[in-house]
Amino acid sequence: MEIRRAIVFGTLMVILVFLPLFALSGIEGRLFSPLGIAYIVSILASLLVSLTVTPVLCFYLLPRAKATHRTKDSPLLRALKGGARHLIRLSMRWAGTLLCLSWLMVGVSVLILTRLGTDFLPPFDEGSAQLSVVLPAGSSLAASNEVTARVDARLAALRKTNENPTGPILHFTRRTGRGELDEHADPVNVTDYILTMNPASGRSREEVLEGLRKELEDLKLGASLEVEQPLQHLINHMLSGVTAGIAIKVYGDDLNVLRRTAEQIQAAIRDVPGLAPPVIEAQQYAEELHVRLRADDLAFHGVRRKYVADFVQTALQGEVVSQVLEGERRFDLLVRLDEPFRGDYDNLKRLRLELPGREGQVSLGDLADIGLGAGPNEVSRDNARRRLAVRCNALGRDLGSVVADIKQRIRERVTLPEGYFIEYGGQFESQRRATLLISILAIVSFVGMYVVLYVLYPSARIVLQILNALPAAFVGGVMALWLTGQTVSVASMVGFISLGGIAARNGILLVTHYFHLMKYEGEGFTKEMILRGSLERLAPVLMTALTAGIALIPLVVAGHQPGREILYPVATVILGGLVTSTLCEFLIHPGLFWKFSGRDAEQLARTAEEEPLFTKG
Repeated sequence: MEIRRAIVFGTLMVILVFLPLFALSGIEGRLFSPLGIAYIVSILASLLVSLTVTPVLCFYLLPRAKATHRTKDSPLLRALKGGARHLIRLSMRWAGTLLCLSWLMVGVSVLILTRLGTDFLPPFDEGSAQLSVVLPAGSSLAASNEVTARVDARLAALRKTNENPTGPILHFTRRTGRGELDEHADPVNVTDYILTMNPASGRSREEVLEGLRKELEDLKLGASLEVEQPLQHLINHMLSGVTAGIAIKVYGDDLNVLRRTAEQIQAAIRDVPGLAPPVIEAQQYAEELHVRLRADDLAFHGVRRKYVADFVQTALQGEVVSQVLEGERRFDLLVRLDEPFRGDYDNLKRLRLELPGREGQVSLGDLADIGLGAGPNEVSRDNARRRLAVRCNALGRDLGSVVADIKQRIRERVTLPEGYFIEYGGQFESQRRATLLISILAIVSFVGMYVVLYVLYPSARIVLQILNALPAAFVGGVMALWLTGQTVSVASMVGFISLGGIAARNGILLVTHYFHLMKYEGEGFTKEMILRGSLERLAPVLMTALTAGIALIPLVVAGHQPGREILYPVATVILGGLVTSTLCEFLIHPGLFWKFSGRDAEQLARTAEEEPLFTKG
């Protein structure tokens, strides 16, 4: 009866702090929304059990339990209470000083947090690497094969063999170009390697990737090189349409101006510390066949543009008209001009077209001007605006710091033509957007927690004292990130969100017991009452923190293992925050309650009405 109200309101607060997770969009929302659902469902089930099953089990089991009839605490609990007694008395003697020191630590933690660096998601250990070799646009398949043969030889020398048991890679595959019907069609100047790392090589993921990059740069291939991981590659492409963690997108109308500006950007940021060599997208003018239809001649012969375009497409690229069966195998039957005629553009003028709807033929040269010209090998647009991207990845530094240096270099060294502008995309943009959204919704959740607590204790002083556990937990979470050398990511921010409800719940249980002693056990608002109430809540508070902390230790200790990277920052923040928020319950909260709650506490204890969730009967 004493703690029913505290448990219900504590559960509501935990649910409130998890609501921001459901507002996340994109890949971060897909990753963390299930975590929020699982946590909320679990804590609601726990609430139901604690209010129904647990009291019934206590009724049957506790009367016959030896622990129920003990007159003395265990030696361990006596030792813990002896240490806590000194902390509680110190808290009541120096309440104001300790409060100021705690907020000074919050300020120091904020300063540390700003220097930890930022990333979108923790780096994944996928156990594989993706190597991209991009030749200049228009390069032939033979040229790609010639260049990649040298890459094949170098990678073969790095494979694990009996003579080289510590080789960094186990095996590799190569794919040059992608078909037109593929999700990501690529010309034959683009080659992708997938390499499986050797876990027995004794090298970390970063060392293997950096080693591969240096090995291939030594070959001087005359091609753009990018080394990353396959899943990271796909995430980057999904976030911004560019296969890199950082995308500097230049928007404008003229492709030549875009390329000149991109080259200026590439030169300006090339020497940024912790940045892989930047690569410009392979958008440029290439030689192509131009068929310019003459409107007057089309009208004279009664021929539509689409009819001629379909004819030229069939002649040069072909059209599937049937299938050839050989046993159980099927092959498309493609009709097109033979190879010598497809390459002879002068002969195209002599091709004859049937005049639609009437007898007779007309040559293609009578309808169009045919000749060689130049045009973009590909066109990339974002929101209907032509753009050219400079893509790059951070190496050995956090994403936020690298992007900050990139922006500064571009401001100082690059002058944009009139009508052209730059946007930054990739993981950096997603991290910035998710951080802003979580921060705003966290403030909304904090206001909701204040309202819920004010319903429970209609006193601003008491509510703010309970919420003071949040900055104390924040200090522990930041210190844990700093000690483990992690950056601030969306995952660590989810950890701070989770920590808020857990930290405030213990404060509710402590304050509820103070009121119980004053209302039902004849205690006055004295230092002795606060000392007694705090010591009686020592075991429950420590058990709550220990059960949560012990469950998190495996995630923190083995957080770098594949599959645990996404929960490693979450567990680290919660574990660090549990330590400081639990210490806050006995070093700061008793003094705050004694120093600032006197009149409000006595009035609430005296005027509390008989409510089903608060009192007996």
